[in-house]
Formats: sequence, C-alpha cells, structure tokens
Amino acid sequence: MDAERIGRGYAALAGSLAVAVTLGSAELLAAVAGARSFVVSVGDVVIDTVPGWLERAVISTLGANDKPFLIVSILVVSALLGAALGTLAARRLALGAAGIAAMVAVGVAAALADPQGSGAGAVAAGLIAAGTGVAALRLLLGAAQSGVATEPLPRPRDPADGGLASRRRFVGLAAGAVLVAGAGAWGGQRLAARKRVDAIRQAIRIPRPARRAPPPPAGAALDIAGLTPLYVPNDDFYRIDTALVVPQIDPATWSLRVEGAVDRPFTLTYADLMAMPQIEADVTLACVSNEVGGTLVGNARWQGVPLRDLLERAGLRRGATQVLGRSVDGFTAGFPTEAALDGRNAMVAVAMNGKPLPPEHGFPARLVVPGLYGYVSATKWLTALELTSFDEVDGYWIPRGWAKEGPIKTQSRIDVASRRVIAGVAWAPTRGIERVEIRIDNGPWREATLAEPLSDDCWRQWFMPWDPAAGEHVIAVRATDGGGRTQTAERTDVAPDGATGHHTIRVALT
Repeated sequence: MDAERIGRGYAALAGSLAVAVTLGSAELLAAVAGARSFVVSVGDVVIDTVPGWLERAVISTLGANDKPFLIVSILVVSALLGAALGTLAARRLALGAAGIAAMVAVGVAAALADPQGSGAGAVAAGLIAAGTGVAALRLLLGAAQSGVATEPLPRPRDPADGGLASRRRFVGLAAGAVLVAGAGAWGGQRLAARKRVDAIRQAIRIPRPARRAPPPPAGAALDIAGLTPLYVPNDDFYRIDTALVVPQIDPATWSLRVEGAVDRPFTLTYADLMAMPQIEADVTLACVSNEVGGTLVGNARWQGVPLRDLLERAGLRRGATQVLGRSVDGFTAGFPTEAALDGRNAMVAVAMNGKPLPPEHGFPARLVVPGLYGYVSATKWLTALELTSFDEVDGYWIPRGWAKEGPIKTQSRIDVASRRVIAGVAWAPTRGIERVEIRIDNGPWREATLAEPLSDDCWRQWFMPWDPAAGEHVIAVRATDGGGRTQTAERTDVAPDGATGHHTIRVALT
C-alpha cells in the first residue's frame, strides 16, 4: 500500500469497517457451528478478570444495565482498534492483517475457555471470519488508494478524471461492509434465538408439591399505589449474575451431579428431579450489591426439591462443610452445609411463582437458600452440587473481595411518601420482621403498621398515615427483626458482606 495516497481518515474507516465485517461474520459462523459468540465470550473473560472494586462500582452505577454496557464497550474498543489497524495497513497490509488475526485469536481463545461452546466450531468460525475481515480490509484500502483519499473530501473539477468514480467505489464498498457486518450479526442472533427454550418451558407441567405453602393471610398484601407488590412478578424480579447472555438449556440434555465429599455420588436428569417430592415456599432473595434503599431484592413463591433430601441421599463425609453450586457457565457459589440441614426451606428450585423458572432466573434448576445473599447461594443454571470445605474451594466472588459467608442483613425501604401515607417493605429472611419505625424531620421514631406476615423468610409491607405540612421533609426508616435486633444507622458499603444504614429520603410537598 502507498500510505501517501491514502488519507488517515479513510484508512481508519477502512480498518473499522473491516473489523466490523470480521465480527459480524464471526457471529454468524459461530452460531452455525454451535460455538459461543466471540464478543460474548470475551465479555465473560472481562467479567472474570476485572478487579472486584471495579465490578462493584459498575453494578452499583448501572445495575441490570451492566451487561449491555459491557457489550457496547467491547464493540467500541474493537472499532477503535480497527481504526488503528487500518492506519497501519495503509503502510503495510500485513500489519493490518496480523492485527485482525490477533483480534480473532483472542475471541477464539475466549470461546474455547467457555464451557458452553463448541471448540472445533470456534476455531473454524475464527479462521473464516479472519479471512473475510482481511479481504474486506484489502478491498477497502485498495479503493482508497485508487484516488478517493488524496483529499479528505475530494471534489474533482473534471468528473472525467476518475476521482469521483473512485470515491463512489469506496463509498459503495463501505456500504457493503456495513451490510455484511449487520447481516452477519443479525443472522447470528436469529440463529441463537432459535435455541431459546421458551416453547419447551410452556409445555412443562409443574408437579403438585408434597408440601404446599399456605395461602397468603388476609392483610398480607397492602393496596397502596406505588408500594412494591407482595410477590414480585417474574418479569420484574431483579436479575444480577455474571452471564452476558442467558444460557438456553434443553432440560432433555441437562443433568445435576451431586459429588465431592459424599459416600454415594449420583446424577439426576430433569425428569428424575421433577419426579422427586417437592416443597413450595415463599422466600425473599437479596443481592449483596443492593445499596441501602435499593431495588436488588424481591419476594417470590418458589418450588423445588429440598436440598436436605439430596444431601442425605448422597451421604455426607466428615469435612463436608460447604455446599458449592456450579453453573453451566462456570460460575460457583458456596455456603455452609448447615444451611441446607437446619430446617430452612433450602431447595433446588424448578418453579417460580407457579411457573417453570424463566431462563433469566435459572431454568431448568437453581438454588434458593433463605437468609443468604445470592452471591454465596443462589446459583442459577445449576449443573452440580459439590460437597467440600471452605479451606479447599472458594466461590466465584470470594477472591474478588467478598466475605465467605453472606447472611442477609435486616433492611427496610421506603417506596411511597405521599400526602396521605408513607409505605414500604422490610426484610430479614429466616428471622422475620417484628417492627418498623419511621422518623420524620429528625423527630422521634414512630412505629408503623405492619402487614400480616407470610413467613420469617419473607419481607413484610408496612405503612403509616401521614398528613404533612407543605415544604421539604426528611424521612428515615428502620426495622427490627424477629430476634429483637434493630438495624444499625451506620452507613457501610455493600462490600464485603452487604450495606447497612437507614434508608433516608427527602420529599418536597406543595
């Protein structure tokens, strides 16, 4: 290539478009070959390697939008790398080709490390995508070298001199590159969408549990506009996990292994699990990343096989002090074995609010352990239960700065502060809520009215009538759990074991 005849702007654009073609082709080819998306696989590696403090900051700032943000960031970085490669390739094509090959190699390596993908498919997709990208780079730079880039926006006085035609050729190739990249990405997404398990889920009939949860008592759900419902609908339930793309698992090929420090390891199919006696229980789950007053908490009616039954069938050995849940995507979370044996409704759940688990919440099976933050207990897309000890294995989040044990702290939240009422929810799973108090404008603490309880594992709604004067008011809330312990006013960060403090809001009333 003759760098003097190719403007930097055109060279950079050519490189970015060539990388876009590479990525679009890779998406389509990976989907055809049964491999994981390179972009998603690289994103998974990023999630697994970034420092814990950065991960916490992103979740705290973006919440459930952290995953789209990461995908967009990867695409933006790829485009910038492509621009740099285009500039290098204008001087020497081999440099740009090597750069594209290196980017593809990173994607292939990430896909090979992914337990959900096809290794051979990833390699084949990578080789073809790299060749497609290099070919696109060569064509685009060739069009630029033909004369289109001698000026940033050439306007030849005589159209017969070929400059305008060369410019049109470059624009045409650029438009073609955009179409190829877009079609590849769209086609890959369409093929991946065909693998969704929605139709399979709709055909599943949840068996009648051997032990049903009692119906909610009258007065357990308050009819107050803006108050979080007693049971959060599945589509609205918070989602925090490390999966960039929700795993789509066919229950016909899924299995659950119970292994490790046990006398009788065994494997269950989905049919085996569904045939076992099941329980139903109302349980509030909370994320350790939930800030004071945050929304990363929800209550649902869960159904599944008691974890105790599975462990007793396996036969625990001495030293089996930790239950480590393993997900199909490699995520792990561990909690004390005692939490599965002390009588709480710990289960391998298969249903949520009366329906098969949504894919976003762990279909076909997940762990639900009352009283423990999700980072140590709520493994989604469960594929193995390993009995081990805390000295032998750490769950995914522990090396990233979180505590090994994560009991949910007593918390309360204000959802509504109108001219008529203040209302919200409070939770202390396994201990229950005994009292909720409100303080207005630094006055005395006043006791709120509690809704009827579902169980000690669930949150309780509360309210207090209010007839405020016009102006700005400061409202704080605190809860006392069933053991008589009132939540502390001391504000702490979510790391390493959950935030503390009183939820406090300011309202201006006219």
